[in-house]
Amino acid sequence: MTTGRVRIALDAMGGDHGPDVVIPGAALTLERHPDVTFLMYGDEAMCRPILASHPALLAATELRGCDVFIAMDEKPGHALRRGRGKSSMWLAIQAVKDGEADVAVSAGNTGALMAMATFCLRTMSGINRPAIACIWPTLRGESIVLDVGATIGADAAHLVNMALMGAAMASILFDIERPTVGLLNVGTEDVKGLDEIKLASTLLRETAITSLDYAGFVEGSDIGHGTVDVVVTEGFTGNVALKTAEGTAKQIAAYLKQAIGSSLLSKIGYLFARSAFRALKDRMDPRKVNGGVFLGLDGVVIKSHGGTDATGYAAAIDVGYDMVKYDLLDRIRSALDLELSGKNLSGPALEAGSAEEGNEP
Repeated sequence: MTTGRVRIALDAMGGDHGPDVVIPGAALTLERHPDVTFLMYGDEAMCRPILASHPALLAATELRGCDVFIAMDEKPGHALRRGRGKSSMWLAIQAVKDGEADVAVSAGNTGALMAMATFCLRTMSGINRPAIACIWPTLRGESIVLDVGATIGADAAHLVNMALMGAAMASILFDIERPTVGLLNVGTEDVKGLDEIKLASTLLRETAITSLDYAGFVEGSDIGHGTVDVVVTEGFTGNVALKTAEGTAKQIAAYLKQAIGSSLLSKIGYLFARSAFRALKDRMDPRKVNGGVFLGLDGVVIKSHGGTDATGYAAAIDVGYDMVKYDLLDRIRSALDLELSGKNLSGPALEAGSAEEGNEP
């Protein structure tokens, strides 16, 4: 566990609401974690009046003005060219690179944030591509799901690396020594799925990794059930699953609203059960379970939901705090070094597996 203050760099202009949410969110985090200090990058004219209304936060924050901000709909390549070295998003990441901050947090454009973070921080040794890991509410609590959109496609080596990184994150957030890990697949039978998924499963079983408990294949329905602590998949599938879950939550909420207003009796019933409905709404709101972690980078970067409120943004900062306080990067490096040291992920075991036949849909 890291001792001393946790230094957090904030992109004050990111997200749908910018400093109106970022600053109150940071104030909430400071109340929970008095050992944090903030480096804040944004428009000084916009930020200073809001900061002035939070005296404790003002005392713990260094505001650095800049006048280039990344739009939520900006293409990643264009954002990188236009904002490199001078945008609020880039400067927050650069602070981590330069050792001025331990973690960067932004609610801004996901593609731009990933492009800038990868370009500025680079990936860790042994990691070819980063992944976005999110916290997923389940029937038994919460799980980690990755990748939810960083990169499309994944070979067996990348899937194994994501399993190791996700387990390291889960061990911190959930205080579990050996988190259970499952590979998302079209079925739980060993013969099902793409070759790379089956190869990754073989490798996870045969290497007897001590930092995680490999549970085998899981299906889409297992994510919400909380069957495992960590669900691993490639970015295309993970992003579709995430957006589908968010859309389904909104659909159910709309159905409930329609049902409540359908009759006088329903409205009266709502008055007696409104606290339960509010709890359900909060549980289903993706902004409340907030804080996507960019895993695989040589630095800690947290992505907040762009449309979140101050409570949700504080939750994202809190995730970053935990990742730093409990040494996420060191845990990932140790897992990679200890578990896969000397093992060739494209070696004979994988070559033999790729020659297998009988892959059922």
